[in-house]
Amino acid sequence: MRYELVIFDNDGVLVDSEPISNTILAGYLTELGHPTSYEESLRDYMGAAVHRVHDLVEERGGEKLPADFEATLYARTFAAFQQELVAVDGVQDLLGKLVADGVDYCVASSGSHEKIRVGHRKTGIDQWFEEEWIFSSEDVGRGKPAPDLFLHAAERMGVAPERCVVIEDSPLGVEAARAAGMDVYGFTSMMPADRLAGVTGCFSDMAQLPELLA
Repeated sequence: MRYELVIFDNDGVLVDSEPISNTILAGYLTELGHPTSYEESLRDYMGAAVHRVHDLVEERGGEKLPADFEATLYARTFAAFQQELVAVDGVQDLLGKLVADGVDYCVASSGSHEKIRVGHRKTGIDQWFEEEWIFSSEDVGRGKPAPDLFLHAAERMGVAPERCVVIEDSPLGVEAARAAGMDVYGFTSMMPADRLAGVTGCFSDMAQLPELLA
């Protein structure tokens, strides 16, 4: 294999959470007086840490979101996860193959540690991730599109950035991976390939990934 470490984004790559999360986020922002469609939520916030929501809302409307915004958003999101969340199709088989082949991997997500773990437990992929293989934007000063999170994950896993490959599904995530000096493959389940500028390659089915990384 060409790489020493595979770094997975979480939402939309390991767990099929983006439709759920963005539906709830768009609805909650609209409820708070900041009309946002599902499509606008995907465009503006997919792949980003929650601080981006605060920043854009204040930048556009001059108003701060309420102090309990994150707590309410996460409560609604986690409740929906318990009802609806599933793993991305093919992920269990892919992770099993990486383990069998002795390939190191980790997850680096814009979501909170709590959100990552809730999703992993619900979908059953927690069995594939040791605690020390899970990294969140909470661990660094700046989330995606800054490279900090991916560089942090590589450092903690003991692998040079140029020996890492990132698996992403959002433009912000692709930008972060490129800024970190890493190759990045775009998963096109929700975002068309032409929105993922700068990727090393694209794929639409997890079964295609091992061959791309070989």
